[in-house]
Amino acid sequence: MATTSSFYEVLGLPMSASGHEIKAAYRRLARTCHPDVVSMNQKEMSASEFIKLHAAYSTLSDPDKRANYDRNLYKDRRPFGSSSMRSATMAAASGYTSRNWETDQCW
Repeated sequence: MATTSSFYEVLGLPMSASGHEIKAAYRRLARTCHPDVVSMNQKEMSASEFIKLHAAYSTLSDPDKRANYDRNLYKDRRPFGSSSMRSATMAAASGYTSRNWETDQCW
């Protein structure tokens, strides 16, 4: 397995994969890269790959961890100029750049 950027790529699955598909992919890959199964000269590389594989499975198989991971993955992959940049630009363009405590209070 090559170095990848997401747990879905480690398991070779789409983001819409079900729990059953995640488990099946983990078991299939674990059979090929588990350190107890590979030859002696590949044990170190296999061990690091298996650790990545296990981390991906443990995160994606737990619904709460997967939801948090998906949120973070989506947040990191948003294009430049997201909504926070647009709102700051819109505020500057409208002339309203900052709030003042005295004028924001209802007297």
